[in-house]
Amino acid sequence: MKSNKKVLCTICARGGSKGVKNKNIKLINGAPLISYTITQAIECGLFEHVVVSSDSDEISTIAQKYGAEVFFKRSAEMSTDTAEKLSVVRDAFIRSEAYYKDKYDYLVDLDATAPLRIVKDITNSFEQFIKNDNDNLITAMPSRRSPYFNLVEVDANKKVTLSKKISSNIVRRQDAPKSYDMNASIYIWKRDIILNKESIFLDKTGLYVMPEERSIDIDTDLDYEFVEFIMRENNAQQ
Repeated sequence: MKSNKKVLCTICARGGSKGVKNKNIKLINGAPLISYTITQAIECGLFEHVVVSSDSDEISTIAQKYGAEVFFKRSAEMSTDTAEKLSVVRDAFIRSEAYYKDKYDYLVDLDATAPLRIVKDITNSFEQFIKNDNDNLITAMPSRRSPYFNLVEVDANKKVTLSKKISSNIVRRQDAPKSYDMNASIYIWKRDIILNKESIFLDKTGLYVMPEERSIDIDTDLDYEFVEFIMRENNAQQ
């Protein structure tokens, strides 16, 4: 699909990951992790450019090998484990407009650590975003634990309570209000929103729901092993 508006894609991948060492370029099912997201971005045909933001020369070299564009090195202050995602994405967007001497109507950021998304997730979420005239959009999966039924908190007095309460008594999880887990897979913004808003939760934020089997965000070695298992199973079924 190709929009009549200009759409930029960013993929942010720093080199100092702690949960899984060098996870963005670690081989998974025979290819570097970041390569799956780059390939999906290119194959969807939606973007003017697919730009990778990284502080790592090694990540940048591999990203370029798989077809991404890398024209800057991310600053050290935006490459710490405390750097805000929104600031990093905005930085890449501003740099891209300056470098390409162009303005983009929309920005789509794809997380390299969520390789199980498929191309249709990108195109369908963007179509939903446009149809609903959202300011921005996030992706999520139906939550496995409900804050209204079996997700609890412990307060300062060590009292255990449900995370969220409503007036009616819920005796089955299925009767609780629907809740979702963000899966850190796809983020979409209008230009003025990515440039001017400091939150991803706005009055016109859209939600695109993905199935659990395509919603694993690699943050630990166990996540990595699970995703690799799913990839092998998917390849075996093709």
